[in-house]
Amino acid sequence: MFDSLDEELKATVHTWESRSNGWQTLQIDFGTWDDADLAALVEWSRAPACVADVSDSSLALVTGLDTTGQRWQAWLNLDIAAKFLAEEPEDLEDQILWLDTPAFHEAVRHKRAELDAEIPTDAKGAVAWAAAAGIPATPQIVRIEELLRSHETFVEDLFTALLDQLGFPQAAQPSPEP
Repeated sequence: MFDSLDEELKATVHTWESRSNGWQTLQIDFGTWDDADLAALVEWSRAPACVADVSDSSLALVTGLDTTGQRWQAWLNLDIAAKFLAEEPEDLEDQILWLDTPAFHEAVRHKRAELDAEIPTDAKGAVAWAAAAGIPATPQIVRIEELLRSHETFVEDLFTALLDQLGFPQAAQPSPEP
C-alpha cells in the first residue's frame, strides 16, 4: 500500500513504535489519512488494522477494522471528546460566547454520559478486533474500559497503553544514547 504512494505523501509516513512479531506502528502526518484508507490497508495487508486520529495530543478517535469488515471505534479522553461533540443549538450566533454558558456545560455533561455509556461496547469491540488479529492474550475488559475512561493528557500514551492492554507485543524500548 505504501509503495504505491507518491514521494510527497510517502514522506508523511514515519515509524512510531516498533513492536515484535511483525506488528508495525506508524505515524502519518495530519490531513493525509482518510477513513477509507483503513479498509484499503486491511485489504492490502490481509490483516486487521487500527488507526488513532489524534488531535493536539488531547483527543483521539481510534478505529479498528478486521478482515471480515467488523469495525469498532472508541474515543480517547472523553472529557475533551464531549466538549468537541456537544450538540450546539441551531440558533447559535457566537460559539465563543456559548462555551461559557450553563447550556454548553449541560450539553457537555449529556454528551459525556452518552460516550461513557458506549464504553462497554467499545471495549468489547476492541477485544474482538485484537482476537481477530491473532493476539493470544485474553484482555481484561475492565482494564480496557478503565483506559477508555482515562483522563491522560497525551492520547498517544493512551493509544500505546490500549495496544498493550489488548495483548499486542510491548513496544521496543529505544536504545540508550552512548
